[in-house]
Amino acid sequence: MSAGIGHGLRLIRVLWSLSRHGALFPLQSFGAPPWVVCILRLAERRAETERPGERLATALQTLGPTFVKLGQSLAVRGDLIGEDVADDLSALQDALPPFPASEAKATLERELDTAVDALFAVFDETPAAAASIAQVHFAKRHDGVPVAVKILRPGIEDAFYRDIRFFHWIAGLIERFFPAAHRLKPRDVVGNFEETVKLEMDLRLEAAAAGELAENFLDESGFRVPAVDWERTSRRVLTLERIEGIPIDEIQALEAAGIAPRAVLEQSARVFFNQVFRDGFFHADMHPGNMFVCSDGVLSPVDFGIMGRLDRETRYFLADMLIAFLERDYMRVAEVHFAAGYVPNDKSLGAFAQACRAIAEPILGKPQNKISIARLLGQLFQVTRTFEMEMQPQLLLLQKTMLVAEGVGRKLDPESNMWLLAEPLIADWMRENRGPEARLLNLAVDAAQLVERAPQYLAKFDTLTEMISADGIRLHPGTVEAFRGARRGSGWRWLIWVVFGLGLGITLSANLF
Repeated sequence: MSAGIGHGLRLIRVLWSLSRHGALFPLQSFGAPPWVVCILRLAERRAETERPGERLATALQTLGPTFVKLGQSLAVRGDLIGEDVADDLSALQDALPPFPASEAKATLERELDTAVDALFAVFDETPAAAASIAQVHFAKRHDGVPVAVKILRPGIEDAFYRDIRFFHWIAGLIERFFPAAHRLKPRDVVGNFEETVKLEMDLRLEAAAAGELAENFLDESGFRVPAVDWERTSRRVLTLERIEGIPIDEIQALEAAGIAPRAVLEQSARVFFNQVFRDGFFHADMHPGNMFVCSDGVLSPVDFGIMGRLDRETRYFLADMLIAFLERDYMRVAEVHFAAGYVPNDKSLGAFAQACRAIAEPILGKPQNKISIARLLGQLFQVTRTFEMEMQPQLLLLQKTMLVAEGVGRKLDPESNMWLLAEPLIADWMRENRGPEARLLNLAVDAAQLVERAPQYLAKFDTLTEMISADGIRLHPGTVEAFRGARRGSGWRWLIWVVFGLGLGITLSANLF
């Protein structure tokens, strides 16, 4: 059976499962014909008591762990599926029954080529947590140091990569037959999801992420990343120093321990700002279960499988945009977007500034402790369709992380705003990185890099001149075939919808009979 046929059959099975839960509605975002929309509505009549996002979350849970992970990834794409649906997907629980301790021990011994008794003085066979990719056991080394041991599920790699190939196939269909969806970058969505999964399934990479974050905060006394035990870490095993503390959102427990919630909020704001703007490397799964407050008030994160990166240009764009928003200079907000190339030049600068004003005023007009920068960014991403703004996956991930951070901040101190607490840091960083002297220095650095890359550009120019002959420009055969494929695409679109309609018919029949 060819891969295409296999994926097609898989698609029908997925559609059937989604329809059983009334969760086919996201397909309408890709310009489905009216007759398909009618079938979707019929299929969804059986699940009217739940919100659409709840129905989709339930369906994804029945489809398996990769789909749960995909749902969590889509939770940052409010522009793609709507903010309400994205919020519901944020609540997806990545939890599965544990696999036997005997298999966990076998993995340990196979990966580390050492008997479990030689690795640990104590190994708790009861898992402390079990998720779709791995489960965690607490243990104690022979030197008395308590550790947490994360072990991949047996066979999980093959299952995930099989599903990811299917997701790539779906993304390719969407981009080929629905040009309007190009700005949503479905291939990039799947690609970023694949990179996230790769990071999570090679535990050496998660260990490296923890090590990098720890190095970034070596001089921070109020933030400590658990140490990696590299001797007991491999591709399928990660051993970290065990963190014992209070989850950051348990206010009563913090107060009982003599830790002031406002002090925790101030430290959290400082840490988050430094991760995003100073380092461009941030913990992107910072829900309360992944952040603990130790007895001395030090913050300690766990679970480094999902991390975000922002390059220098993106951090500068983000800073310039946020400052312009806070100063209510909406024309400047628009100019920053156009200068970064995020909005096409053929769009109206004034109209985009007007749209920014419309979404910002209701948020910025609230009392300072209720202003949500994350909500502001979320509203901004919602207007992207009108202006054909290309979405930046790293900013979407940051926005969702900010939303979680703000929620925790409001629990710690409802009268404070984490961004106002970080204002001195913001002012110093802006002066050092976006002031006149910093801009000149950056310009000099960019010029030096341009000079350094000049030989590469000259080589490419030589290649281009070789392509041009007296008869004109010669196109590569692959380019010619791509043009032909684009012309054939319009003829295939109707056939795809007919096959798609048959699949929907099958799923509808499964619901009705």
